[in-house]
Amino acid sequence: MIMPDEPEKIRITLDDLEHSVADSPAPVSAPQPALSGAPRQWGTITGSGPATPTTAATKAGSFFLKGWVYLSLAGIVGAFLAWALCEPWFDEHGGRWGNLLIFPLLITFMSMGFAAAESIVERSMQKAVIRGLLALGLGLVLGFIFYFIANVIYSIGIGLLIQKVGKISPGNPALWFVRAIAWIAFGICGGLVYGIVGKSGKKCAYGILGGMLGAGVGGLIFDPVSLLTGGAEASRAIGMTIFGASTGLAIGLVESALKDRWLYVSGGPLAGKQFILYKAATQIGSLQTSDIYLFKDTTIQPLHASIELRGIHAVIIAIGPTFVGGQPVSQQALRSGDLIQIGRYSFQYQEKHRA
Repeated sequence: MIMPDEPEKIRITLDDLEHSVADSPAPVSAPQPALSGAPRQWGTITGSGPATPTTAATKAGSFFLKGWVYLSLAGIVGAFLAWALCEPWFDEHGGRWGNLLIFPLLITFMSMGFAAAESIVERSMQKAVIRGLLALGLGLVLGFIFYFIANVIYSIGIGLLIQKVGKISPGNPALWFVRAIAWIAFGICGGLVYGIVGKSGKKCAYGILGGMLGAGVGGLIFDPVSLLTGGAEASRAIGMTIFGASTGLAIGLVESALKDRWLYVSGGPLAGKQFILYKAATQIGSLQTSDIYLFKDTTIQPLHASIELRGIHAVIIAIGPTFVGGQPVSQQALRSGDLIQIGRYSFQYQEKHRA
């Protein structure tokens, strides 16, 4: 009974509890990539919320996709080709065109190799040809300029040594250091062309630093190799290929050590490759001229996405279906460790810690 002066109360009996049925919660489906031709319903996720980095199951990938590996091979091929073309017309006492051209061609062919190697391993033949031809022109012009500079440095060094010790023999370590200092000019030229073709000032700086280190090492061991092999053709062939290998190796290692923001390919045909983000805007798509060329996937658009560097932030701009941490995005600031999915490719964004 409800008394007139009391508020109405709700009473639940045991019989009510026994016959009650709870509503089942609605199922929540995981986000799925948009199908081709279906309307795209993407969210916009900004970098202001709390970050939950996604750790990708990374793959080691091919050994030949590592930068220091393919740059070393490019240096070996370029140096050996220059030696092979010039050696038949090379004279120990000078005066033949082989003597004049061997070092400019060494620089030119190494520069072409460094410029085209990355595009070759990425299967972008069109970009490899464009970069190779550009490096050919730059290498020929700069090759003669830096060959002249190296000769001036070497002549000055030899002159100073003669003043101090008189006659110089190939077994004198002082001669090795003079050659190493002179050959650094060749490394500077190769690294400079590598950066210019890559259209990046930072890539130029890394290329020059790596080129200096590698060429210095190559110049330092050239005379010891000549002594061990007995001089003449064999010593030049071995010494120059070692020079090419050390220069490419050093450029690749310096790039890897000094990079600050990059994408590591953790899934897809290029698994194991890393793309250093040098440019203000890095284009990703199925065009061979893209900065990151994604092939063998018909779902990827010619320009599918781009990554823009905005101060300390890297922001991905999606044009085609793009997922970060499993969520579809149109624009998002990336955090180190974020997993990006584009078609059959997955990338892990990484950056060095900033104070």
